[in-house]
This record gives sequence, structure tokens and C-alpha cells, in this order.
Amino acid sequence: MAAFLGLFRRDLSLALRQGGDTGLVLGFFVLAVVLFPFGVGPEPELLRRIGAGIVWVAALLAALLSLDRLFEADYQDGELDLLVLSNLPLELAVLAKCAAHWVATGLPLALISPLLALLVDLDPASIARLFASILIGTPALSLVGSVAAALSLGARRRSVVLSLLVLPLYIPPLIFGAGAVEASEIGDGARAYLLVLGAISLAALALCPWASAAALRQALD
Repeated sequence: MAAFLGLFRRDLSLALRQGGDTGLVLGFFVLAVVLFPFGVGPEPELLRRIGAGIVWVAALLAALLSLDRLFEADYQDGELDLLVLSNLPLELAVLAKCAAHWVATGLPLALISPLLALLVDLDPASIARLFASILIGTPALSLVGSVAAALSLGARRRSVVLSLLVLPLYIPPLIFGAGAVEASEIGDGARAYLLVLGAISLAALALCPWASAAALRQALD
């Protein structure tokens, strides 16, 4: 546990000290949501109908921006080899790095989403559902993204390969995250959607560290 927490603190402090990754993710998130009304028009009814989808698509694309650096620096400087040889299981090391990635990127995306929801004219109840869905769903984005990041290590045009691998896997969180807000707007309730979204994150928590660790071992062979 001490090694796990140490790796988590190390990755988180590096992300916060540099600040570039978090700033890039948040900047892209804000700009993507701001630009949508210029493209589809300023009609409040239209924005309200597609607003949840706009914010969710912008959030998952923003999360994608920082995935290629999840393991890349450690792969280049040999840190991954040390992690494989250390007493800490590689699966727990992957989990620690994913947790740090979520705190540095996913959590800020969730915290800023209510402000951006105002730009697409969502009502207060829908804004609360949007915040909850992004907060519950973004751990799955980091965990699933870690598998794609591990599989694409050492590949040519790595960013393109990473995007092709991870975007199809992001469709379920997108569907249920945006669906929770839409269900709230029509009065059907969002509880079922949020529960499924939570189940996706829990399934990713159970499976993705093992898959990522296996892919990292393969990349190091």
C-alpha cells in the first residue's frame, strides 16, 4: 500500500507541477463546448436537447488528449522496467497511475462541467445529473484508456493508433452518461442510467488494470 500511494503521489505531483496536460485538457473541453453553439445555432431549445451529448463528447475527447502520456515517459526512461521488477504488482502500479490520471484530468472535467452546461441552456436538475454522470463515468475513461495506451506503446503514429483503439470503447459511457441527462429532462428518472454507468466504471476497475499490465509486459519483451 505504501508503494501504491507513493506511485500515485508521484504521478499526481508530476501532473500538477507541469500543469500543461491538465490545462490542455480543460482548455480543449471549454473551447469544444463553446464552439458548438456557433455551429448548430443559438436556439435554446435545440441546445437544450443536444446539450448533454455536446458536453459528454467534449469531455471524452478532452480525456483522450492526455492518454498518450500515461505510460510514454516511463517507457522512454526505463521506469516501466523498474515497476515490473519492483515488489509492487504491475496491476496495482497501473491502477495507481490511472487514479492519478483521473484526479488530474477526469475530476477537473467533472468540476467544470456545470459551468459549461449553462452555455447549452440545461436546467438545474439536468446540470446536477450531468455532473453526477461525468463524475461517475470518467474513471472508466481513464481505466479503459490505459489499456489502449499500453497496447499502443512503441507504435508508429501512436496518437492515431490510440484514438482508433479507445474511441469505440468510449461509446457505452457516452450513451449512458448523456442518457442520464436526457431521462432527467423528460421525467423518466436518471437512476438506472447512473447505475449502469457506475457498473461500467466498476467493471473497468476490475478488468482494465490486468489487461493494461499484460499489454505493458508484452511491450517490454
